[in-house]
This record gives sequence, C-alpha cells and structure tokens, in this order.
Amino acid sequence: MKAMILAAGRGKRMMPLTADLPKPMLTVAGHPLLEYHIERLKNAGITDIVINLAWQGDKIVQYFGDGSAWGVHIRYSYEPQEGLETAGGIINALELLTDKDGKFIVINGDIFTDYDVSALTQLVLEQQEAHIVLVENPVHNPDGDFRLAHQPMNDQCYTFAGIGLYHISFFSDLHCGFIPLGPMLREALEQGRVSTELYLGQWHDIGTPERLSEINSMWEQK
Repeated sequence: MKAMILAAGRGKRMMPLTADLPKPMLTVAGHPLLEYHIERLKNAGITDIVINLAWQGDKIVQYFGDGSAWGVHIRYSYEPQEGLETAGGIINALELLTDKDGKFIVINGDIFTDYDVSALTQLVLEQQEAHIVLVENPVHNPDGDFRLAHQPMNDQCYTFAGIGLYHISFFSDLHCGFIPLGPMLREALEQGRVSTELYLGQWHDIGTPERLSEINSMWEQK
C-alpha cells in the first residue's frame, strides 16, 4: 500500500514561523512533523510515500531527498505556489498513488499523533470508498466536523483527524483543481460511502505557534 502526506499548505496562521519554512517542517522535540509521519508509515510497512509540495517545498526535498536515509521511497507531487487544497492535491497525485488494490492512505502533514496507521492497511472498505479517523473535539474546534457513520442517530460531531484510507474511485470523476476535501467527505458520509472510527489516543493539530509551543513544552516535561 502507498501513502500520501499533505504538505503543500501555506500555513498562514503559523506566521512568522512559516515565513520561509513549510508548516510540516516545524519541529516537535527537534524533529520535523513530517519525519514522525514517515517513520510511523515505515513502521506500518508502508515505504512508498508521496508528498505534495507548494510553499517552500524545496526545503522538504532538501531535507528528505528520496527518503532512502529513512528506509522509504519518497516521490513528490508538485503544485502551484498557492497549492490545490486537500482534495485537489490528492487528485493531482493520483497517478503516483495508484496501486493494484486501488487503496491508499492520506495523512495531514501538520498534525502530531501516535495513531497506528497499520490498522488502516488491514481495513476492508466493503461498500465504502473511504474510511476516516475522527478524534474528540479540541478547544479550537468545539462543534466538530462529522458524525460517526455507524451512529447516524447520534447528533454528536467529532473532529476529522486528517487521517484516512481512500479508494481511487472516491476521486476518479474529478478533475484537478482547487478542491477542499471536507465538503466531499461530508456529502459522501451522508450517502453511506464513508466509514468512520473514533480515536482516543494522542492527537494534536499544529494550527498556531501557541499550539506548537504547548506540545513542545509537554514533550520536555516527559
């Protein structure tokens, strides 16, 4: 199975930290966020990785190269400087992600988590075209994003973790462009084409300099 790490976002809320650095290259305990994802994917047996690039993407290439130093093979999907949004970036990279079973994993590059992606490699989608991981709502997103697919009568919404398993058919009828993933998932969830799970382990959205500082402080106290 192949995986894609989304790393093309501009990271405007992280300024000035992202003035000359891609957001997923910001560090926790001295290591870039991207490095944690790459190592976690490798530990799950996934060594064929695609990373999309836009803002300051050359910094990512300079640091990781072809991925051989980490025991993986990295290929890069290049986007315009302003990026193509989440779904647009995936669609732009579909040729690099195509595998014999048509499934691939996508992870947001700007999260910090201990989620075990090996669980996704064993997942059978059955009638669905995607499976997404949800987490309990953080302070900055109290209303959540999505309901649990297996509890349609429960009004509780949870936050999308930025981790998912997709079949190529989920994107096959779309043309490359500036397309966000959230509305696509919301519509497909209502149609029964997306399954969900709730993860209760460590997960952080590195959305602001303050959140990054908090996580580093927590790490130092361990």
